Amino acid sequence: MPISSTYSPNAPAARTGQGSAIANREDLSNELTLLAPEETPLLSLCGKGTAKSTFSEWTADKLSAPITAGIAEGADVNSFSDKFAQRARLGNYVQIFRRDFLVSNLQEAVASVGPANIAQAEAMSMREIKRDVEARICSNSDRSVEDGAGTPYALRGLGDWLDSAGPADVPAAYRTPAASILSSAPTETTFNDIIASIFSVNGEANSLSLVANVALRKVISNFTRSSGAAASEAVYTVNQNAESKKVTHSVQLYDSDFGIVKVINGNPDCMTGASGYLVNPSYLQFNTLIPMGVTRLENQGGGERGFVDMAGTLVCKHPGAHGKITL
Repeated sequence: MPISSTYSPNAPAARTGQGSAIANREDLSNELTLLAPEETPLLSLCGKGTAKSTFSEWTADKLSAPITAGIAEGADVNSFSDKFAQRARLGNYVQIFRRDFLVSNLQEAVASVGPANIAQAEAMSMREIKRDVEARICSNSDRSVEDGAGTPYALRGLGDWLDSAGPADVPAAYRTPAASILSSAPTETTFNDIIASIFSVNGEANSLSLVANVALRKVISNFTRSSGAAASEAVYTVNQNAESKKVTHSVQLYDSDFGIVKVINGNPDCMTGASGYLVNPSYLQFNTLIPMGVTRLENQGGGERGFVDMAGTLVCKHPGAHGKITL
């Protein structure tokens, strides 16, 4: 016998002859789910400053090597040293970041989940720009200057700053030591070597942060304090209360001989330049030339429109203060 049902082979094109299905109400939740990584840990670690030109510059200096030789009694001072001979000037161009948006007049007028209106479009653009900045900072991209022929201003990413062979404008004495860069999966020994190399540059018991992608974070969590080189080698063992029915296998703080490392998950959509950056936040800064803001444009009949933009640059105060890991 015929039965009324919730489906129709003609739906949704036909709006008649569907029986009871034509009267069924929609079940659309007011909740909007946005599934995308939007944390910006590296940008958040940077100190905040202000740029006053399209090219931000800063200086770096170093002490001369220690002298252990004695001075003969009665010897006169007949030669003098230039204490600023090793001073260097580093710099980075600002980059403009922009996201546009448009919402039709009808879409602005109707009720929608989310909602999908002009205010939400502005908010989405702001969140996207923060990810754009994070991705550029995490990149291996070099800086560029506007030439009026299609090449825009662009900031140098941290992956390019941390290079033992360059960049060419960074004097060799201020580049990241090769010992602070690892191009393979770290063991606990090689990870400690990077931390020790950073310590050898500034002599500080550093408070470092490792911004790591998924693969590197898993490697760090699997450290066992055992290289397997000898059968008699001691293994680091941790006892946990079994009553909690919980096994913790996550490394969030790594305490080394040369400083403490805080391990942070990097944004998987933005970690394009390296698997991880071992940074000292004291030597990183982001200078803003144009703060993030919204500009509304004329509605020419199609709907509300506008854009969100900002301009700024990464300040890597001393490339030798950081390290890089690439799996």
